[in-house]
Amino acid sequence: MSDTNKPAYGGQAVVEGVMFQGKHTSVTAIRRKDGSIDYLEVPKQPKPIRTKLKKIPFIRGVVAIIDASGNGTKHLNFSSERYDVDPSEDEEVLGKEEPSKLTLLLGAAAIGVISFAFVKTLFTLLPALAAASLAFIFPGHVVQNLIEGFIKLILLLGYIYFISLTPIVKRVFQYHGAEHKVINAYEAGLPITIDNVQKQSRLHYRCGSSFILFTVVIGVFIYLLVPTDPLWVRLVYRVALIPVVLGVSFEVLQLTNKVRDIPVLKGLGYPGLWVQLLTTKNPDDKQVDVAIHSFNELLSRDKLREEDDSSTKVV
Repeated sequence: MSDTNKPAYGGQAVVEGVMFQGKHTSVTAIRRKDGSIDYLEVPKQPKPIRTKLKKIPFIRGVVAIIDASGNGTKHLNFSSERYDVDPSEDEEVLGKEEPSKLTLLLGAAAIGVISFAFVKTLFTLLPALAAASLAFIFPGHVVQNLIEGFIKLILLLGYIYFISLTPIVKRVFQYHGAEHKVINAYEAGLPITIDNVQKQSRLHYRCGSSFILFTVVIGVFIYLLVPTDPLWVRLVYRVALIPVVLGVSFEVLQLTNKVRDIPVLKGLGYPGLWVQLLTTKNPDDKQVDVAIHSFNELLSRDKLREEDDSSTKVV
């Protein structure tokens, strides 16, 4: 049984590495082409408004997604730009004139949010259009919503399956599995060693893959509350309700994680875990080693920042 009192660490697979996020910072470790491990740390910037919003149910999910999209893009950019750079070229690369850190962070955050919004909108509108085109065969408000949800699910699973066939995505999915294995070992209270980590499941209840599936299922129920005709009204509602679908789906994801140790209720998260059979692959020992380095570095840096914050408080 997992220790629910432990901090809920999360992460993300990147190119040839893993990012883990803690309370005060996030850290990525990547394996470079010479076999060495390189790190990137992105400390969290205190934002009182964001902190307050993250405490409000249904709103906190949208805020968390925006944060994750922006932060994840920074780490993904780092990994894709650095993993195949020869260490002998470091001085030349670092010596080049670069934009300010603020410009880079804002740019990465904007790209991440815009990319997520574009993909989510695309995967929302295409199934709606496809279902509407079949209205002469499958008429009716309820049936149309079910057909739309089914098309969206097939589109999502098909997309994940086909990109998983490419070598680079397959390796990213292996690092995704390594990320989950490390978190599972940590939550089980085990020493974070390669042997212990490899024995863990590559699936996890808090995974973003589960969240994506929940948006499809939750969307079917929410869209039942709004009209499907005429088509333009249907499309407007689909886009307008995206934040609602995301907010509710986030709460469902949190719920399935909380009840995962209750025999009668743990099955609520099974559909999300089944999707992870596509989005994760079993990692090799070297990939697990990178994930462990990332997680240990995160724990170390998070602890240092915790101590720094404590030392600056007025007693």
